[in-house]
Amino acid sequence: MSELASEPRTPPVERLGVRLRPTGPGVDPTVLLGLALRHNPRRAQLLVSRVLGKHVPTDPRLVRAAGLLLGGLVADALAGRPARSVPVEMLHAAVRGDRGAAAALHADAEQAIRTTPDALVLGFAETATALGHCVAEGLGGADSLHSTRRPVPGYAAAGGFVEEHSHATHHLLLPADPAMLHGGRPLVLVDDELSTGRTALNTIAALHRTAPRERYVVATLVDVRPPGSELADGVAALGARLDVVALAQAAIELPADLAARAAQLRAELGTELGTELGTEFGDASDPSVRVALGELGWPAGVAAGGRHGFGFRDHRALAHSLPGLAAGLAHAAGLVPADRTLVLGTEELMQLPLRLAQTLADAGHDIAFSSTTRSPALVVAAEGYALTSGITFPAHDDPADGPGHRFAYNVGGDGTGAPRWDHVLVVVDPPADTPALRSGLLPALAPYTRRTTVVVTP
Repeated sequence: MSELASEPRTPPVERLGVRLRPTGPGVDPTVLLGLALRHNPRRAQLLVSRVLGKHVPTDPRLVRAAGLLLGGLVADALAGRPARSVPVEMLHAAVRGDRGAAAALHADAEQAIRTTPDALVLGFAETATALGHCVAEGLGGADSLHSTRRPVPGYAAAGGFVEEHSHATHHLLLPADPAMLHGGRPLVLVDDELSTGRTALNTIAALHRTAPRERYVVATLVDVRPPGSELADGVAALGARLDVVALAQAAIELPADLAARAAQLRAELGTELGTELGTEFGDASDPSVRVALGELGWPAGVAAGGRHGFGFRDHRALAHSLPGLAAGLAHAAGLVPADRTLVLGTEELMQLPLRLAQTLADAGHDIAFSSTTRSPALVVAAEGYALTSGITFPAHDDPADGPGHRFAYNVGGDGTGAPRWDHVLVVVDPPADTPALRSGLLPALAPYTRRTTVVVTP
């Protein structure tokens, strides 16, 4: 362990000098977010959400509830009614690990879903694919689409935009029916955080050139835009209306020498990645079980995600089929309700793994949910730091931008050597069900779980 990570007087977050503080009433952003350090020269700080299900294994009912609550705020904005109150104390309790609070929060959020004006929801890859889907569910089953970094044969790009701060900057829009983007109905753009508004503005400007509309809504878990953000003025210049809704508002204070601080921390803590985040796996035996959802009663004609669009009938069909799918999966995988189980989504594939995880949790299983990512970040086993463990492995879906490493954070053990999980369900789509999966991610997970099941979507 490096000197910095073992020195309690100078924890990494304090050394970085980034400060987050609430700027409004309601949900406390410091409860929703932790801080970590990116391996990315464009933006040093990483705001790690505790309700997103990306970097932190989380009760899936909390993850979905946060998205439904956000969808409720969008519904209120679209309908022109006052924003509903958010159950702050229950949400805070759920984030702090109260599983009863997570279950109640989710049940209440489902019951609060109302019919809302027609809108199209667009979630940003890779972090907000499930969040966007949940917002669409919170709107009563609105049409939804998520951006993607994966070109798909047979699908022409109907649009694209650049996320300037991201590790992978270019996004594609690949709806099965390009008319989905036209028609003038409000467009709801969903991201996990709103830091500057530049990505949202880039997207709105790009789409407005080919499919103009009168109204846009940007929905985010935490709005940390600084004063003078160009988002509102940029949308107004297009002649359109903009609403921004968020569960929490915050200000982020960045020291003037942040880049230098980040570089020093990376240099001092680079060896902290060690073999856990640096091992290359060769051919390995595959002791995992494989379950195909298509053989468990998958609803005909329903996609496994929103890459090509997901409509009202898809929402209804999936919701109707989920209890049977989850029960069939539990039986096929040999899940034991009392076992500590992680459902692990893979990069953009988050929505279906989340819904399976939530349904299993509702049925009494002890479930956490998170997903892999292509974004590299520094891992430090230090108090107050948001990414305390991690694994790395090769990409296993033949990405268009070439081979590269992928990551899963906070899936490791507690330092005792005992596996953290009794069972891990790794959910992949067919292009990611490859030999590289079996020689990469699966053996990387092996030290932390007693059993692994690969779940393959249709």
